[in-house]
Amino acid sequence: QVQLVESGGGLVQAGGSLRLSCAASGRTFSNYAMGWFRQAPGKEREFVAAINWSGGSTYYLDSVQGRFTISRDNAKNTLYLQMNSLKPEDTAVYYCATAQGTTIVVHSTLYDYWGQGTQVTVSS
Repeated sequence: QVQLVESGGGLVQAGGSLRLSCAASGRTFSNYAMGWFRQAPGKEREFVAAINWSGGSTYYLDSVQGRFTISRDNAKNTLYLQMNSLKPEDTAVYYCATAQGTTIVVHSTLYDYWGQGTQVTVSS
């Protein structure tokens, strides 16, 4: 059974940083691309960042490009999202997910397993 468990969320002031982690189990982690999504109150879930199976390729939502960094440690079966220069509009529940293949995809329907989410709140 595949499990994804996010951690690292919290309350931070604007301009601050947080590092999210996603611990994966139940499948060969290195065989799949991974992604981060977020959902703010009253809004649809949106793509944030994705990384291919090896970590050699990444892709970001325009509004987080240059502020967020996605990475993975296949030896530890863990996905990360380093978030710097946080803004109030980054406030959301953040989810990690596993893609159905090895390459980067953006649409949520192409991800088949999801974590339970971790809350990130950025105060102004």
